Formats: sequence, structure tokens, C-alpha cells
Amino acid sequence: MKILLDECVPARLARSLSHHLVLAVPRRGWAGIGNGKLLGLAEKELDVLLTVDRKLAKQQRLTKFDIAVVLIRAPSNRLEDIRPLLPEILAALERTNAGTLTVVDGGDPR
Repeated sequence: MKILLDECVPARLARSLSHHLVLAVPRRGWAGIGNGKLLGLAEKELDVLLTVDRKLAKQQRLTKFDIAVVLIRAPSNRLEDIRPLLPEILAALERTNAGTLTVVDGGDPR
């Protein structure tokens, strides 16, 4: 599976997803691009966008994109807060489908 880590997801998370091809938004040269354009670019070559951006699903109609979105809801976007959710993230990656949002809820208090 080809996964894109959104800008606010720690790039070091890629090490924990070693069974997949993982790319990061900044390394693709896509930093600062709006969510709609980012999804349009990503859907051409990737399977999943992994994000912590709660607004993305409200701002975009995901069904029009040929890419799945997995939203991580953690206390922060620090790797230390995301790493405990890794089993749930891996399970979400396996069950998600293009055009859908899958939420991994780690008890984000916000």
C-alpha cells in the first residue's frame, strides 16, 4: 500500500509502517498545498492519506477522490502520542477504501 503522511504527521512514523511504501507531503514538494489540491495530486499515485487534520473531512467531499483518508485523533501530533495507536492505525489501513474517511480515535480531549 502507498501511504502519504500529511504535513502535521511526524515523518518518523514511516519507520513503523515499514510494510508499506510511505511518503511525506514535504518530501514530495507538496507542503503548503490546500487539502483539495493535495487529495487530487495524491489520488493519482497513492492509496491513503494519513492525517491529523480534523477539518479535512468537513472541508472536502471525500467521495469524489480516489484515495482513502485515515484520520488519527490523538492528544497531540507528537510521535509519542501517535505511536500507541499504531495497532489501530495498521488495522484502519487494511480496512479503508478510496473515497472514505476512517477515524482512529486515541481519546483526543479536544
